[in-house]
Amino acid sequence: MILRQNLSPAIVGCFCVLSFLTVLVMAAPWLSPSDLSEVNLLDRFRPPVFMGGTWQYPLGTDALGRDMLSLILRAIQVSLTIAVIGTIGGAIVGTTLGLVAAWIGGILDAIVGTLVDFQATIPTLILILALITVLPSADFTVFVAIMIFHGWDRYARLARAIALSAKSQPYVQAQQIMGASTFRIITRSVLPNAMAVLLVNMSINFPQTILAETTLSFLGVGIQPPDVSLGLLIGIGRDQLFNAPWVALMPGFLILITTISISVLGDWARDLVEAD
Repeated sequence: MILRQNLSPAIVGCFCVLSFLTVLVMAAPWLSPSDLSEVNLLDRFRPPVFMGGTWQYPLGTDALGRDMLSLILRAIQVSLTIAVIGTIGGAIVGTTLGLVAAWIGGILDAIVGTLVDFQATIPTLILILALITVLPSADFTVFVAIMIFHGWDRYARLARAIALSAKSQPYVQAQQIMGASTFRIITRSVLPNAMAVLLVNMSINFPQTILAETTLSFLGVGIQPPDVSLGLLIGIGRDQLFNAPWVALMPGFLILITTISISVLGDWARDLVEAD
């Protein structure tokens, strides 16, 4: 189906951008020219080559003289890893709860429905900030687990609606009469029919997860030094916008093109699903 579509230059460009970023994420440890802990105060605020700098530091340095190329490569790796795991984890948790609640019904359905309504009434960032506040530390693993909460309710709501609709369909009722197990019906019949809608929702939720991680790191409650993320780099560089704008603008540009690319591909995927 995809191969028959007339791919516009914008779609191809977005594919290329995301493919390039994927390569950077996978090869970041080998592409980084220096260690993140390598500090050289004599080389602080060196400009990038496109602003009159030298190829010793192609993307310049920060306030501690650290190589911005190494920092950005690590930041891309951290931010996109958190976004991918958070999006997939939220999709798994929300979809599972939605399908099981709709199929079993009763008290479980009421509990899941209450949690979904509660999540919808309170901004997700407020909940995440509350969780970070009560937890003893917010290292990478804990932060990834927290980001799973971002958007799980939308998956649960979609999966529940699809499961409730499927329960009344003849093909599902026929499988129940033939003695098929609930697990087999859900995994073989209900879930495949829901995958297209859930994948489109993932493409919408992914840039939102990136922006949520960026916001938290910018506020200083996300990824903590000595590790680094795109949001943390923007937070570090906000005080040097006039004398060293590249520290904040380059990670900001990466966030911009990443979220735009994913949003464009998400709209394209939604159009494909609606066309079917």
